[in-house]
Amino acid sequence: MLDSIYIGMSGLTSFSKGLSNISNNVANLNTTGFKSSELEFFDLFYKYDYSNSNQQGLPYAQGSGVKAGTTYSKFTQGDFRQTGNDLDAAIDGNGFFILSKDGKTSYTRSGQFTLDESGFLTSREDGARVLGVMGGALSEINVSGKRSSAPTATTVINFTDSLSNSSTTYDVPNITAYDSLGTLHTFTMSLTNNTANVPGEWTFRLLEGTTEVTTGSFRYDGSGLPSATANKHVFSYSPGNGARATLLTLDASGTNFFSSSASSMKFQSQNGSPAGFLSSTKLDSEGFVILGYSNGKTVKADQVGLAFFTNLNALQSEGSNRFTSPKQNPRTIGAPGERALGRLRAGGVELSNVDLAQQFSELIVIQRGYQASSQVITAANEMIQQLGEIRGRK
Repeated sequence: MLDSIYIGMSGLTSFSKGLSNISNNVANLNTTGFKSSELEFFDLFYKYDYSNSNQQGLPYAQGSGVKAGTTYSKFTQGDFRQTGNDLDAAIDGNGFFILSKDGKTSYTRSGQFTLDESGFLTSREDGARVLGVMGGALSEINVSGKRSSAPTATTVINFTDSLSNSSTTYDVPNITAYDSLGTLHTFTMSLTNNTANVPGEWTFRLLEGTTEVTTGSFRYDGSGLPSATANKHVFSYSPGNGARATLLTLDASGTNFFSSSASSMKFQSQNGSPAGFLSSTKLDSEGFVILGYSNGKTVKADQVGLAFFTNLNALQSEGSNRFTSPKQNPRTIGAPGERALGRLRAGGVELSNVDLAQQFSELIVIQRGYQASSQVITAANEMIQQLGEIRGRK
Protein backbone atom coordinates (compact mmCIF):
# COMPACT_ATOMS: atom_id res chain seq x y z
CA MET A 1 0.00 0.00 0.00
CA LEU A 2 2.97 2.30 0.39
CA ASP A 3 3.44 2.19 -3.38
CA SER A 4 -0.14 3.46 -3.71
CA ILE A 5 0.86 6.57 -1.76
CA TYR A 6 3.79 7.18 -4.10
CA ILE A 7 1.56 6.65 -7.13
CA GLY A 8 -0.94 9.15 -5.71
CA MET A 9 1.92 11.59 -5.07
CA SER A 10 2.97 11.33 -8.71
CA GLY A 11 -0.56 12.35 -9.65
CA LEU A 12 -0.47 15.38 -7.33
CA THR A 13 2.90 16.45 -8.73
CA SER A 14 1.88 16.01 -12.37
CA PHE A 15 -1.49 17.71 -12.01
CA SER A 16 0.22 20.61 -10.22
CA LYS A 17 2.37 21.10 -13.32
CA GLY A 18 -0.74 20.86 -15.45
CA LEU A 19 -2.32 23.64 -13.38
CA SER A 20 0.79 25.76 -13.84
CA ASN A 21 0.60 25.31 -17.62
CA ILE A 22 -3.06 26.33 -17.70
CA SER A 23 -2.29 29.30 -15.45
CA ASN A 24 0.41 30.46 -17.86
CA ASN A 25 -1.97 30.18 -20.84
CA VAL A 26 -4.74 32.11 -19.10
CA ALA A 27 -2.33 34.78 -17.82
CA ASN A 28 -1.20 35.42 -21.42
CA LEU A 29 -4.72 35.70 -22.80
CA ASN A 30 -4.03 39.29 -23.93
CA THR A 31 -0.35 38.86 -24.81
CA THR A 32 0.31 39.85 -28.43
CA GLY A 33 1.32 36.91 -30.60
CA PHE A 34 1.32 34.44 -27.68
CA LYS A 35 0.96 30.76 -28.56
CA SER A 36 -0.72 28.56 -25.96
CA SER A 37 1.00 25.38 -24.82
CA GLU A 38 -0.19 21.87 -24.07
CA LEU A 39 1.30 19.63 -21.34
CA GLU A 40 1.74 15.94 -22.09
CA PHE A 41 1.25 13.23 -19.42
CA PHE A 42 3.00 9.82 -19.48
CA ASP A 43 2.46 6.70 -17.42
CA LEU A 44 5.54 5.49 -15.52
CA PHE A 45 7.33 2.15 -15.84
CA TYR A 46 5.60 -1.10 -14.90
CA LYS A 47 6.67 -4.05 -12.78
CA TYR A 48 5.53 -7.55 -13.71
CA ASP A 49 4.73 -10.51 -11.48
CA TYR A 50 4.84 -13.74 -13.49
CA SER A 51 3.94 -15.89 -10.46
CA ASN A 52 0.39 -14.65 -10.81
CA SER A 53 0.10 -15.23 -14.55
CA ASN A 54 -3.32 -15.88 -15.98
CA GLN A 55 -4.26 -18.84 -18.18
CA GLN A 56 -2.75 -17.14 -21.21
CA GLY A 57 0.56 -16.68 -19.37
CA LEU A 58 0.25 -12.93 -19.10
CA PRO A 59 1.76 -11.54 -15.86
CA TYR A 60 0.25 -9.23 -13.35
CA ALA A 61 1.37 -5.69 -14.28
CA GLN A 62 1.44 -2.78 -11.85
CA GLY A 63 2.10 0.80 -12.99
CA SER A 64 4.13 3.31 -11.02
CA GLY A 65 2.01 6.40 -11.59
CA VAL A 66 2.17 9.36 -13.92
CA LYS A 67 4.65 12.03 -14.81
CA ALA A 68 4.30 15.39 -16.53
CA GLY A 69 6.19 15.27 -19.79
CA THR A 70 7.07 18.00 -22.23
CA THR A 71 4.99 20.98 -23.30
CA TYR A 72 4.45 21.87 -26.93
CA SER A 73 3.18 25.13 -28.40
CA LYS A 74 0.08 25.27 -30.57
CA PHE A 75 0.77 27.54 -33.54
CA THR A 76 -2.80 28.15 -34.64
CA GLN A 77 -3.62 31.61 -36.00
CA GLY A 78 -4.68 34.27 -33.51
CA ASP A 79 -7.24 36.97 -34.22
CA PHE A 80 -6.23 40.31 -35.77
CA ARG A 81 -6.62 43.59 -33.89
CA GLN A 82 -6.17 47.04 -35.42
CA THR A 83 -3.79 49.25 -33.42
CA GLY A 84 -3.44 52.36 -35.57
CA ASN A 85 0.35 52.05 -35.53
CA ASP A 86 1.57 51.99 -39.15
CA LEU A 87 4.64 49.93 -38.23
CA ASP A 88 2.65 47.18 -36.50
CA ALA A 89 2.04 44.04 -38.55
CA ALA A 90 0.51 40.61 -38.15
CA ILE A 91 1.42 37.53 -40.17
CA ASP A 92 -1.60 36.04 -41.93
CA GLY A 93 -0.43 32.46 -42.40
CA ASN A 94 2.89 30.74 -41.81
CA GLY A 95 6.07 32.37 -40.65
CA PHE A 96 7.85 34.31 -37.93
CA PHE A 97 9.47 37.72 -37.83
CA ILE A 98 13.24 37.44 -37.43
CA LEU A 99 14.91 39.49 -34.68
CA SER A 100 18.54 39.98 -33.77
CA LYS A 101 20.01 41.28 -30.53
CA ASP A 102 23.49 40.90 -29.07
CA GLY A 103 24.38 38.40 -31.78
CA LYS A 104 21.44 36.14 -30.96
CA THR A 105 18.69 35.39 -33.49
CA SER A 106 15.14 34.80 -32.31
CA TYR A 107 11.72 34.48 -33.92
CA THR A 108 8.37 35.98 -32.99
CA ARG A 109 4.77 36.39 -34.11
CA SER A 110 4.52 39.70 -32.27
CA GLY A 111 4.87 42.45 -34.88
CA GLN A 112 5.04 45.53 -32.65
CA PHE A 113 7.77 47.59 -34.28
CA THR A 114 9.19 51.10 -34.23
CA LEU A 115 12.16 53.06 -35.58
CA ASP A 116 14.93 53.82 -33.10
CA GLU A 117 17.08 56.94 -33.04
CA SER A 118 19.55 55.38 -35.46
CA GLY A 119 16.86 54.56 -38.01
CA PHE A 120 16.74 50.82 -37.36
CA LEU A 121 13.41 48.99 -37.39
CA THR A 122 13.21 47.40 -33.96
CA SER A 123 10.91 45.58 -31.57
CA ARG A 124 9.16 47.94 -29.18
CA GLU A 125 9.63 45.42 -26.38
CA ASP A 126 13.43 45.46 -26.07
CA GLY A 127 14.91 47.15 -29.13
CA ALA A 128 15.85 43.92 -30.93
CA ARG A 129 16.46 44.71 -34.60
CA VAL A 130 14.13 43.38 -37.25
CA LEU A 131 15.88 41.57 -40.08
CA GLY A 132 14.92 42.08 -43.70
CA VAL A 133 15.57 39.92 -46.72
CA MET A 134 17.81 41.25 -49.51
CA GLY A 135 18.51 38.89 -52.38
CA GLY A 136 17.88 35.89 -50.19
CA ALA A 137 20.21 37.13 -47.41
CA LEU A 138 19.22 38.63 -44.08
CA SER A 139 20.23 42.15 -43.06
CA GLU A 140 19.10 44.81 -40.61
CA ILE A 141 16.50 47.32 -41.82
CA ASN A 142 17.68 50.91 -41.56
CA VAL A 143 16.19 54.12 -43.01
CA SER A 144 18.75 56.62 -41.68
CA GLY A 145 20.12 57.23 -45.19
CA LYS A 146 16.63 57.84 -46.56
CA ARG A 147 15.41 60.66 -44.31
CA SER A 148 15.26 63.11 -47.21
CA SER A 149 14.09 63.00 -50.82
CA ALA A 150 16.01 64.85 -53.55
CA PRO A 151 14.11 67.42 -55.62
CA THR A 152 12.90 66.49 -59.10
CA ALA A 153 13.00 69.03 -61.92
CA THR A 154 9.74 69.53 -63.81
CA THR A 155 9.81 68.12 -67.34
CA VAL A 156 6.10 68.30 -68.30
CA ILE A 157 3.47 70.98 -67.66
CA ASN A 158 -0.11 69.96 -68.50
CA PHE A 159 -3.06 72.18 -69.41
CA THR A 160 -6.79 71.45 -69.54
CA ASP A 161 -10.16 72.99 -70.54
CA SER A 162 -11.08 75.16 -73.55
CA LEU A 163 -10.04 78.11 -75.64
CA SER A 164 -12.93 80.08 -77.13
CA ASN A 165 -13.12 81.19 -80.76
CA SER A 166 -14.70 84.40 -79.49
CA SER A 167 -11.57 85.31 -77.50
CA THR A 168 -8.75 87.26 -79.11
CA THR A 169 -6.32 86.96 -76.18
CA TYR A 170 -6.26 84.89 -73.04
CA ASP A 171 -3.86 84.52 -70.08
CA VAL A 172 -3.22 81.35 -68.08
CA PRO A 173 -1.73 82.42 -64.70
CA ASN A 174 -0.12 80.53 -61.81
CA ILE A 175 1.74 77.93 -63.87
CA THR A 176 4.30 76.33 -61.56
CA ALA A 177 7.43 74.26 -62.11
CA TYR A 178 10.46 73.15 -60.08
CA ASP A 179 14.08 73.38 -61.18
CA SER A 180 16.82 70.81 -60.44
CA LEU A 181 17.51 72.46 -57.05
CA GLY A 182 13.86 72.22 -56.01
CA THR A 183 13.15 75.95 -56.38
CA LEU A 184 9.58 76.79 -57.36
CA HIS A 185 9.05 79.00 -60.41
CA THR A 186 5.75 80.60 -61.43
CA PHE A 187 4.85 81.48 -65.01
CA THR A 188 2.05 83.10 -66.96
CA MET A 189 1.10 82.03 -70.48
CA SER A 190 -0.22 84.83 -72.67
CA LEU A 191 -2.14 83.39 -75.66
CA THR A 192 -3.29 85.16 -78.87
CA ASN A 193 -5.93 83.82 -81.26
CA ASN A 194 -4.21 83.58 -84.69
CA THR A 195 -7.05 81.77 -86.45
CA ALA A 196 -7.44 84.60 -88.95
CA ASN A 197 -3.95 83.87 -90.30
CA VAL A 198 -3.54 80.14 -89.58
CA PRO A 199 -6.77 78.17 -89.02
CA GLY A 200 -7.04 76.74 -85.48
CA GLU A 201 -3.79 78.33 -84.25
CA TRP A 202 -3.12 80.08 -80.95
CA THR A 203 0.30 81.63 -80.42
CA PHE A 204 1.68 82.14 -76.91
CA ARG A 205 4.39 83.77 -74.84
CA LEU A 206 5.51 82.10 -71.58
CA LEU A 207 6.56 84.72 -69.04
CA GLU A 208 8.30 84.44 -65.67
CA GLY A 209 7.43 87.75 -64.14
CA THR A 210 8.14 90.12 -67.04
CA THR A 211 10.86 87.92 -68.57
CA GLU A 212 9.94 86.02 -71.70
CA VAL A 213 10.96 82.38 -71.29
CA THR A 214 9.78 80.94 -74.61
CA THR A 215 7.27 81.45 -77.43
CA GLY A 216 5.35 79.03 -79.58
CA SER A 217 1.91 77.97 -80.76
CA PHE A 218 -0.78 75.31 -80.38
CA ARG A 219 -3.07 74.22 -83.21
CA TYR A 220 -6.50 72.61 -83.32
CA ASP A 221 -8.24 70.76 -86.14
CA GLY A 222 -11.65 71.48 -87.61
CA SER A 223 -13.33 69.52 -84.81
CA GLY A 224 -11.74 71.70 -82.14
CA LEU A 225 -9.42 68.94 -80.96
CA PRO A 226 -5.69 69.54 -80.51
CA SER A 227 -3.55 68.72 -83.54
CA ALA A 228 -1.48 65.58 -83.05
CA THR A 229 1.58 67.38 -84.43
CA ALA A 230 1.18 70.73 -82.71
CA ASN A 231 -0.26 70.11 -79.22
CA LYS A 232 3.10 70.22 -77.39
CA HIS A 233 5.92 72.70 -77.16
CA VAL A 234 9.39 71.64 -75.98
CA PHE A 235 12.09 74.13 -74.94
CA SER A 236 15.19 74.33 -72.77
CA TYR A 237 14.60 76.21 -69.54
CA SER A 238 17.59 77.76 -67.72
CA PRO A 239 16.51 79.17 -64.34
CA GLY A 240 19.71 81.18 -63.87
CA ASN A 241 20.08 80.35 -60.14
CA GLY A 242 22.75 77.70 -60.45
CA ALA A 243 20.29 74.95 -61.35
CA ARG A 244 20.98 73.00 -64.52
CA ALA A 245 19.00 73.60 -67.69
CA THR A 246 15.95 71.36 -68.14
CA LEU A 247 13.93 70.38 -71.18
CA LEU A 248 10.36 71.46 -70.44
CA THR A 249 7.30 70.30 -72.38
CA LEU A 250 4.15 72.43 -72.46
CA ASP A 251 1.40 69.88 -73.13
CA ALA A 252 -1.96 71.15 -74.44
CA SER A 253 -3.24 67.73 -75.55
CA GLY A 254 -5.88 67.93 -72.81
CA THR A 255 -7.40 71.16 -74.14
CA ASN A 256 -9.84 71.98 -76.98
CA PHE A 257 -10.91 74.92 -79.18
CA PHE A 258 -14.64 75.58 -79.51
CA SER A 259 -17.03 78.45 -80.12
CA SER A 260 -18.08 79.41 -76.61
CA SER A 261 -18.71 82.48 -74.53
CA ALA A 262 -15.30 82.61 -72.87
CA SER A 263 -12.01 80.74 -72.68
CA SER A 264 -11.34 78.54 -69.62
CA MET A 265 -7.95 76.95 -70.35
CA LYS A 266 -5.96 76.49 -67.14
CA PHE A 267 -2.86 74.93 -65.63
CA GLN A 268 -3.57 71.34 -64.59
CA SER A 269 -0.41 69.67 -63.27
CA GLN A 270 3.36 69.30 -63.44
CA ASN A 271 5.63 66.38 -62.59
CA GLY A 272 8.36 68.05 -60.52
CA SER A 273 8.78 68.26 -56.78
CA PRO A 274 10.83 70.14 -54.19
CA ALA A 275 13.16 68.50 -51.70
CA GLY A 276 11.24 66.47 -49.14
CA PHE A 277 11.81 65.19 -45.64
CA LEU A 278 10.66 61.92 -44.15
CA SER A 279 7.19 62.40 -42.71
CA SER A 280 5.75 58.88 -42.40
CA THR A 281 6.78 55.24 -42.31
CA LYS A 282 4.56 52.20 -42.61
CA LEU A 283 4.60 48.53 -43.59
CA ASP A 284 2.60 47.14 -46.49
CA SER A 285 1.21 43.63 -47.06
CA GLU A 286 4.41 42.56 -48.85
CA GLY A 287 6.58 43.60 -45.91
CA PHE A 288 8.10 46.68 -47.55
CA VAL A 289 8.85 49.71 -45.42
CA ILE A 290 7.01 52.52 -47.22
CA LEU A 291 8.61 55.95 -46.70
CA GLY A 292 6.45 59.04 -47.19
CA TYR A 293 8.01 62.45 -47.72
CA SER A 294 6.78 66.00 -47.26
CA ASN A 295 6.96 66.57 -51.03
CA GLY A 296 4.36 63.87 -51.65
CA LYS A 297 6.77 61.20 -52.82
CA THR A 298 6.67 57.65 -51.51
CA VAL A 299 9.52 55.14 -51.70
CA LYS A 300 9.64 51.40 -51.06
CA ALA A 301 12.64 50.76 -48.81
CA ASP A 302 13.77 47.45 -47.30
CA GLN A 303 11.54 44.39 -47.03
CA VAL A 304 10.84 42.51 -43.80
CA GLY A 305 11.95 38.88 -43.88
CA LEU A 306 10.05 35.88 -42.52
CA ALA A 307 11.21 32.45 -41.42
CA PHE A 308 9.36 29.15 -41.34
CA PHE A 309 10.38 25.83 -39.82
CA THR A 310 9.56 22.30 -40.89
CA ASN A 311 9.46 21.13 -37.27
CA LEU A 312 7.61 23.73 -35.23
CA ASN A 313 7.73 21.51 -32.14
CA ALA A 314 11.51 21.96 -32.05
CA LEU A 315 11.13 25.69 -31.34
CA GLN A 316 11.88 26.67 -27.76
CA SER A 317 10.02 29.49 -25.97
CA GLU A 318 12.37 32.15 -24.58
CA GLY A 319 9.84 34.59 -23.13
CA SER A 320 8.92 38.03 -24.51
CA ASN A 321 7.01 36.24 -27.29
CA ARG A 322 10.29 34.89 -28.69
CA PHE A 323 11.31 31.48 -29.91
CA THR A 324 14.72 30.05 -30.70
CA SER A 325 15.50 27.12 -32.94
CA PRO A 326 18.27 24.51 -32.82
CA LYS A 327 20.65 24.63 -35.78
CA GLN A 328 19.55 21.22 -37.02
CA ASN A 329 15.95 22.40 -37.48
CA PRO A 330 15.53 23.25 -41.23
CA ARG A 331 14.62 26.90 -41.80
CA THR A 332 13.00 28.59 -44.82
CA ILE A 333 13.65 32.32 -45.28
CA GLY A 334 11.83 34.60 -47.67
CA ALA A 335 9.64 37.64 -48.15
CA PRO A 336 5.96 37.71 -47.11
CA GLY A 337 3.84 35.85 -49.65
CA GLU A 338 6.73 33.76 -51.00
CA ARG A 339 6.65 29.96 -50.93
CA ALA A 340 4.64 28.81 -47.92
CA LEU A 341 5.07 32.10 -46.05
CA GLY A 342 2.06 34.20 -45.13
CA ARG A 343 1.39 37.81 -46.06
CA LEU A 344 1.29 40.72 -43.65
CA ARG A 345 -1.71 42.59 -42.31
CA ALA A 346 -0.38 46.05 -41.57
CA GLY A 347 -1.59 48.47 -38.93
CA GLY A 348 -2.41 45.82 -36.32
CA VAL A 349 -1.19 42.80 -34.40
CA GLU A 350 -2.01 39.14 -33.97
CA LEU A 351 -3.65 38.36 -30.64
CA SER A 352 -3.05 35.35 -28.42
CA ASN A 353 -4.54 32.07 -29.65
CA VAL A 354 -5.58 31.04 -26.11
CA ASP A 355 -9.07 29.49 -26.13
CA LEU A 356 -10.44 30.47 -22.72
CA ALA A 357 -13.33 28.00 -22.84
CA GLN A 358 -10.95 25.14 -23.54
CA GLN A 359 -8.60 26.23 -20.77
CA PHE A 360 -11.43 26.30 -18.23
CA SER A 361 -12.55 22.85 -19.33
CA GLU A 362 -9.04 21.48 -18.89
CA LEU A 363 -8.85 23.24 -15.53
CA ILE A 364 -11.85 21.23 -14.31
CA VAL A 365 -10.24 17.98 -15.46
CA ILE A 366 -6.94 18.87 -13.79
CA GLN A 367 -8.73 19.80 -10.56
CA ARG A 368 -10.68 16.54 -10.51
CA GLY A 369 -7.52 14.56 -11.16
CA TYR A 370 -5.75 16.32 -8.32
CA GLN A 371 -8.65 15.68 -5.94
CA ALA A 372 -8.83 12.01 -6.95
CA SER A 373 -5.07 11.54 -6.40
CA SER A 374 -5.35 13.07 -2.94
CA GLN A 375 -8.23 10.72 -2.16
CA VAL A 376 -6.06 7.74 -3.18
CA ILE A 377 -3.35 8.88 -0.75
CA THR A 378 -5.92 9.36 2.01
CA ALA A 379 -7.44 5.91 1.42
CA ALA A 380 -4.00 4.21 1.35
CA ASN A 381 -3.03 5.99 4.58
CA GLU A 382 -6.22 4.87 6.31
CA MET A 383 -5.69 1.28 5.19
CA ILE A 384 -2.13 1.33 6.57
CA GLN A 385 -3.47 2.67 9.88
CA GLN A 386 -6.10 -0.05 10.03
CA LEU A 387 -3.45 -2.66 9.33
CA GLY A 388 -1.35 -1.27 12.13
CA GLU A 389 -4.30 -1.43 14.51
CA ILE A 390 -4.92 -5.08 13.60
CA ARG A 391 -1.28 -5.95 14.23
CA GLY A 392 -1.41 -4.03 17.50
CA ARG A 393 -4.38 -6.04 18.80
CA LYS A 394 -2.35 -9.22 18.40
